[in-house]
Amino acid sequence: MPLWLVRHAQPLLEPGVCYGALDVAADSQATHIAAQALAQQLPPGAFLHVSTLQRCELLRKQLCALRPDLAYKNDARLREMNFGQWEGQRWSLIPRDAYDAWTTDFWQYRFGGAESVAEFMARVEWAWCDAQAQSARGVAPVWLTHAGVIRAVSLLAQGVLEVHDAALWPVDAPGFGQYRRLDFRI
Repeated sequence: MPLWLVRHAQPLLEPGVCYGALDVAADSQATHIAAQALAQQLPPGAFLHVSTLQRCELLRKQLCALRPDLAYKNDARLREMNFGQWEGQRWSLIPRDAYDAWTTDFWQYRFGGAESVAEFMARVEWAWCDAQAQSARGVAPVWLTHAGVIRAVSLLAQGVLEVHDAALWPVDAPGFGQYRRLDFRI
């Protein structure tokens, strides 16, 4: 069974604002459109793992209203990376020295003071291992999550457990309200 990686719909924020772990709402209409498309694609018996941030919870509510057969659980491991003091700030206003410190020690530095890439990857890897086990039991795991988590999973799927160079962090992720299916190599 593949892992379904679903990104929440467009958040209700101006472009250019850092909002990793900031608990902001998503556009309700865009969420409904995403839920309708996903409801038609998910296999019977799929199990939803939902980031605890409201933009993912709204997608879960709308999806489950369309597909009452879907079971779910909230999973804080699927939250976006926490950028600490930079949450809610414009990316362009974050001091250059903060970026420099992060790129110098990309793996261990806590950009914004809250969470390092190492800590973020560790919690996503924990969820990834659980998803592999669930898939091996014949259950399709579905993550309602964020772009950063999906990028981290793309690394884990390639066997990459550490990223020390910021230039090696993936930039590709599904668009808002879009999804990707990822087959496990078991």
